[in-house]
Amino acid sequence: MASMETLDQDRKFHLMGLESLKSHIGAAKALANTMRTSLGPNGLDKMMVDKDGNVTVTNDGVTILSMMDIAKLMVEMAKSQDDEIGDGTTGVVVLAGELLDRGIHPIGIAGGYEQAACVAIEYLDKISDSILVDIKDTKPLIQTAKSMLGSKVVNSCYRQMAEIAVNAVLTVTDMEQIGVDFELIKVESKVGGRLEDTKWIKDVTVDKDFNAKIVILACPFELPKPKTKHKLDVTSVEDHKMIQEIKETGAKIEICQWEFDDEANHLLLQKNLPVVHWVGGPEIELIAITTGGQITPKFSELSARKLGFAGLVQEISFGTTKDKMLVIEQCKNSRAVTIFMRRGNKMSIEEVKQPLHDALCVIWKLIHDNHVISCALPVSQEVDKCPTLELYALRAFADALEVTPKALSENSGMNPIQTMTEARARQVNEMNLHVIETFIVRMILKIDNIRKPGESEE
Repeated sequence: MASMETLDQDRKFHLMGLESLKSHIGAAKALANTMRTSLGPNGLDKMMVDKDGNVTVTNDGVTILSMMDIAKLMVEMAKSQDDEIGDGTTGVVVLAGELLDRGIHPIGIAGGYEQAACVAIEYLDKISDSILVDIKDTKPLIQTAKSMLGSKVVNSCYRQMAEIAVNAVLTVTDMEQIGVDFELIKVESKVGGRLEDTKWIKDVTVDKDFNAKIVILACPFELPKPKTKHKLDVTSVEDHKMIQEIKETGAKIEICQWEFDDEANHLLLQKNLPVVHWVGGPEIELIAITTGGQITPKFSELSARKLGFAGLVQEISFGTTKDKMLVIEQCKNSRAVTIFMRRGNKMSIEEVKQPLHDALCVIWKLIHDNHVISCALPVSQEVDKCPTLELYALRAFADALEVTPKALSENSGMNPIQTMTEARARQVNEMNLHVIETFIVRMILKIDNIRKPGESEE
């Protein structure tokens, strides 16, 4: 018999057996019902308020789930979907909740769902279509990005954002090896302006139009003090010689992780050597990759062959604000890209970053595997071919798959009954399937014991 007990000595909350199973299924179903209204291009937004009072408005599944302290397995499933594909997080949660609502014994569900997933996978190659991916014809990629961005907060200029995402991914993609390094795509933002002012800059982001040779230092001119307190002080002949040595390498700009005092800046400028200091580690690495330079950790290792190259280095400002940004362009052998976003406030900028990330991931996946399938209902005839007792679980799996088109039709203001009838009729003629991952559902169903910290006594 199922039991629930409180263990006072360990202050633990303990569920076993059927009560444990009900608890997991209940949490998953509640989460799925919450997410259901956000599914699809016409899904509604959710307003999330954290404990500090910060407000986030979004319909992105992984963003919503990351701010909810419930149903951790479902949340991790959505995060895995986001990491692997970049989109579809809301759909997998809604479907998992429906799969758990079928009322069949856990062992039968686990086996039947696994078999149903294998049936779906078997038909993927047969029903999939391939699209042509060509850097000279980006229309299919842009159309794909538009279809997903249209449901997000960027729908007012989703065409522009789709083009930016496609251009960014194609720039950093090695088409011969079909590989991409997302570390080369940097997303920067400044408050102010409109979303339409967003643009992408090829290469990475001082007030001169010249061929710049750049020295990249990760070392100070003296033994370092604690990093948060360190600064460069030029107080000796040796320090002056170090500045001269930098100049003799042919460098025209110095970029350093450390701080410079006023005297050091003055002496460097006298040598016509502008300095950018307090540059973060990730930015230093990206600049080195972009310019073809090498980071110099020790001053004694400095040489001309370690210099990076850029055709244009400039400092840009933004309207009436005091914000400025360094832009390094026309670099040697560079595939790096910076997407520079503008919007009225910080919160609205953050709302755009996640949809943009989703678009970047989906475009890359489409380049990596150019096969696409239409989201369709399962074929009941395939289910009937299974003569075992798992037939009931297979039927439950097939019924659960209908939750996606049903939720899409409801969120679009359509008649769900009529829509489902038409979809079934088309399914019989077109024989399409859709694949679903069932691992998390089976994991939830096999848990029959829960222990968690109890509430503290007043």
